[in-house]
Amino acid sequence: MTSPQALTPRTGGQVLVDQLILHGVQQLFCVPGESYLAVLDALHDADIAVTVCRQEGGAAMMAEAQGKLTGQPGICFVTRGPGATNAAAGVHIAHQDSTPLILFVGQVAREALGREAFQELDYGAVFGTMSKWVVQIDDPARLPELISRAFHVATSGRPGPVVVALPEDMLTEACSVANAQPYRVAETHPGAADLAELQTRLQAAERPVLIVGGSRWSAPAVQDLARFASAWQLPVFCSFRRQMLFPADHPCYGGDLGLGANPQLLARIRDSDLVVLLGGRLSEVPSQGYTLLDIPNPRQALVHAHADADELGRLYRPSLALHATPQALAAALAALPAPEQRPWSAQTEAIHADYLRWSDPAAIRIPGPLQMGEVMQQLRAELPADTIFCNGAGNFATWVHRFWPFRHYASQLAPTSGSMGYGLPAGVGAKRLWPQRDVVVFAGDGDFMMHGQEFATAVQYGLPLLVVLLDNAMYGTIRMHQEREYPGRVSATALKNPDFCAYARAFGGHGERVERTEDFAPALARARASGLPAVLHCLLDPEAITPTGTLQGLRQAALARR
Repeated sequence: MTSPQALTPRTGGQVLVDQLILHGVQQLFCVPGESYLAVLDALHDADIAVTVCRQEGGAAMMAEAQGKLTGQPGICFVTRGPGATNAAAGVHIAHQDSTPLILFVGQVAREALGREAFQELDYGAVFGTMSKWVVQIDDPARLPELISRAFHVATSGRPGPVVVALPEDMLTEACSVANAQPYRVAETHPGAADLAELQTRLQAAERPVLIVGGSRWSAPAVQDLARFASAWQLPVFCSFRRQMLFPADHPCYGGDLGLGANPQLLARIRDSDLVVLLGGRLSEVPSQGYTLLDIPNPRQALVHAHADADELGRLYRPSLALHATPQALAAALAALPAPEQRPWSAQTEAIHADYLRWSDPAAIRIPGPLQMGEVMQQLRAELPADTIFCNGAGNFATWVHRFWPFRHYASQLAPTSGSMGYGLPAGVGAKRLWPQRDVVVFAGDGDFMMHGQEFATAVQYGLPLLVVLLDNAMYGTIRMHQEREYPGRVSATALKNPDFCAYARAFGGHGERVERTEDFAPALARARASGLPAVLHCLLDPEAITPTGTLQGLRQAALARR
């Protein structure tokens, strides 16, 4: 039977928007451009919330954040040339974070292709190494087919970004074509024999550990994993910036494998006799520079489960490879009968105790009148447990990763790629998705200025997120490495910052300056009560380069080695 859409001529822009709707898209992010005006016109009458952003990198990061929170492709539209290259930062984040994202980019008219026309780019060459698939749609009748494929590619196996180029004249050309069917994500279930072998290996182990990471998780899957860990009393560690995959208050939780990880945690993994890696890749940062497991043959027995078969054995040769998606695998693990004897139970208790000591902000003292340990205690006391924390890259992020106890799925937005400027756009994306949730953006001064203009987007759409902006007047992470390698030779890391309170107020938000510990709690209360996007401009002593280290200490240690 022929569908009505096949009989009614539609422009390419209308066909495209109709495909987005049938694939379940409810929101998208964009910076408008003349190259896709036909799409903007079709969106005028569509039931899709459009967020207009101030820079394409911010728009792509907002879309990536929604993809990370929901598991459904985040959608972003940008114009050709400079718009596309600005968006590349968000595409790279989606690639390294295994996040489903579809970036639609304008392209020059088909008759001008290959002439280096105004803002023309070869998108396959530009995005080919940082995306799962790049396609240019030259025929509007193929839009249903190729957009359906884009959704399937972005969400299958190891999720990631897809880039779709749209010649502007294709979008205005009319055609009669039927819509595709809504996409569905296939789940890969572990085999009975593999589960039996996993059970046997766990029962034979003396010091097993679980490491959880990657994407394609869900709230039920995290709950299933927690039930499995409880029944087996197994210690669980989260990979770098994947702390929302296991509740921090669970008695089996042992902390995260991030930058500046707990040395006791790393020793536990090195001393283990069985590592069960669920969903993650154990790439450079969580593997501590590829030192936790030997390559290609780990010292420890390794069970590696991943949704993408190409990731199994790619870096580490597992003793047992499980090709399974996290949701299917977690459900199977929750049903796996636990043994009566669990000789590692005492170790699990000790690991959780290690984590509690390591993550206690009350024990932390830093130089200066603003004590971030006490700030974190105040945030713990005042904010709901399901608050969504967002951050970009920099030493400031340690305060969140180490001292905020993530207890809920979909409560963490942080780039494993280490992309600066991510926190604020991610916060906008999260607040647009779930306006009822509290959203806190942790940012450094250099980090914030990368995409600070998106504060205007938060104001435009009435998104009362909170920015905790830590200002030490430098690119702190680079200065830290500089003092370690070239002590006392400060070069290209100092910053002259604006008045961030005035910045927030200029956009129509709330801004306050926090210089002392006792100023933070009342400022936090006023910011939350304002009902506006808010910036708390927190001035840190430059010596407080990490929660436990100082610039002077780094310099002296480096000079002593010479």
